[in-house]
Amino acid sequence: MKKINCCFKYLLFNFLLIFATHLNAAEKRDTLKVLFIGNSYVYYNNLAQMISLITDSLNTKLICTKSTIGAATLGQHWNELRGLKTKQLLAKNKYEIVVIQDNSLWPLDHKDSVLFYGNLFCNAIKKTGAKTFIYNTWARQKTPETQSTINEVYSKLALGNKATLVPVGDSWKLALQIKPTIDLFNADGSHPSNLGTFLIALNFIKVITGTLPNKYATVYNYFDKDGETFRIMQLTDADIQFCVGIVNEVIKN
Repeated sequence: MKKINCCFKYLLFNFLLIFATHLNAAEKRDTLKVLFIGNSYVYYNNLAQMISLITDSLNTKLICTKSTIGAATLGQHWNELRGLKTKQLLAKNKYEIVVIQDNSLWPLDHKDSVLFYGNLFCNAIKKTGAKTFIYNTWARQKTPETQSTINEVYSKLALGNKATLVPVGDSWKLALQIKPTIDLFNADGSHPSNLGTFLIALNFIKVITGTLPNKYATVYNYFDKDGETFRIMQLTDADIQFCVGIVNEVIKN
């Protein structure tokens, strides 16, 4: 009986040791607080929540929040128009990363405004100790030729402020070149479909963490403030792996 008790105690001790080790590792997991400043290109299909969910399996968990309103410009964010409180969020919260994105047409029609308010935000973000990431968006479905102009404006903003560019537009361009029938766009030809949002999320994850998960869920659910789940999207394995390949091709280690 004493031998059995000793053996049981030994096994229990090892089990508790292993459990404590895993628990301690989980507690040491890195997290980064990310603020998205933008518009519907951020809140469509719950991009912030998708990024958080996908990074659950990584060593670095991205905890994303947003300051958005439809069609918002960086100028409206800076001047806190239309009920936006973006500068107040920056002042009151400690973020490691802040992502900025202007109205999707502004790089084409109001380049000076993008650069002017983009520079103001980059300087303000730097003062908070956070790193600035530039959301380089995609060309609309009917005007793919405008991608180079969009890239030029956001690249200039990033280079001028030593900010990090997230080349979402290049990923969309490559995806459409390889697979013209891929469903990245919403019916309006501007906003992303579910798959488009997934591709955007992978871009941010790869640029910020330097890697992508090895495994992915095909169904993504999220908990609301009442603890109820809601489905964000459901994808196929084939579409997921296609997007992973595109992002790894565009964003090298």
